Amino acid sequence: MNYIFRFILVIIFAYTCFAQNDKYKNDREAMVKQQIEYRGINNQPTLKAMTAVPRHKFVPPNLVNRAYDDDPLPIGYGQTISQPYIVAYMTAAIDPKPEYKVLEIGTGSGYQAAVLSEIVSEVYTIEIITELYNSSSKRLRDLGYKNVTCKNADGYYGWKEHAPFDAIIVTAAAEYIPPPLIEQLKDGGKMIIPVGSPFLNQNLILVEKKGEDITTKALLPVLFVPFKRGN
Repeated sequence: MNYIFRFILVIIFAYTCFAQNDKYKNDREAMVKQQIEYRGINNQPTLKAMTAVPRHKFVPPNLVNRAYDDDPLPIGYGQTISQPYIVAYMTAAIDPKPEYKVLEIGTGSGYQAAVLSEIVSEVYTIEIITELYNSSSKRLRDLGYKNVTCKNADGYYGWKEHAPFDAIIVTAAAEYIPPPLIEQLKDGGKMIIPVGSPFLNQNLILVEKKGEDITTKALLPVLFVPFKRGN
């Protein structure tokens, strides 16, 4: 009788876990369809990555039930995990390819890095806030994102040892585009960065480098936390 009872408990536990995972899968699919595809993003690698990455693993425990909402969420230390649409928009803007090496400035929770890692070969990501670096690097490692390399540093200077990069994504608003990041962008590469005053008028700027020519294009008004610098 005990064996039967235990068997029933195992079945109930397995079903509960499956239902929970399926719930998150359904939430991700709904997020991609309703918040991202519906707004015109059709870059297939981006949509696939957004569907694959478990966003609920990148938010604080008390906000898991809001992980797939159409909003940015606080992650502590005055920082946020960006709205899903913005993550998808910035990812699609660099037109990521499987062979790409991408630099991210502002790891935060690690969510954008995880999305990129589903698409490209190598992701290098820099976080200036030590506490966020510690938590995000552990999270990415625990979740098995082996092609992501993290660094605790001032992102203004990029990561020269691994340059040039096929693309660069900056997830905090700078008042101007840092020259070292332009220098570390590969010929033919793209960078997307929010530019503007803290908590005031900001625009997502697409930077393209072709030889000695640098072109910029304003894509979308946004509101990001400020680009933090070291002392």
